Amino acid sequence: MLNSLFCYHYNPNFDQLKINMKILVVDDEMDMQTLFEQRFRREIRSHEMDFAFAHSGEEALGFLNRHVHEAVLILSDINMPGMSGLELLREIKSKFENPPPIVMMITAYGDPENYNQAMKLGADDFLTKPIDFSLLKEKLKSLH
Repeated sequence: MLNSLFCYHYNPNFDQLKINMKILVVDDEMDMQTLFEQRFRREIRSHEMDFAFAHSGEEALGFLNRHVHEAVLILSDINMPGMSGLELLREIKSKFENPPPIVMMITAYGDPENYNQAMKLGADDFLTKPIDFSLLKEKLKSLH
């Protein structure tokens, strides 16, 4: 069941390519995958970035357990049904230590409580929706 819900940007030559950055996007809104694929079309085509998508915290943990050390950056929504993004952040920071992935939290609510809790749990950055994709691209490219 978990695999049927998991969406992955398919690349038939994946094993033969050198991908600079692999990003796991975790958001229960299904249209986020299409939005990221459109906004990062050039980076995906040039193999500068590769994206994987999970629609829940549970799916994200399943992906991370199956693909150890593949995701170098995780972009996670905070408010999701089931496991929240903050619970996912706690799990990631406690279980995936070597090397620890960079985790950026995304929320429609830029309130100080969510921000403070995310930072306390080890978030590396905090973004609000609607996502400023120009700013996000700058942040991601600065991590190379």
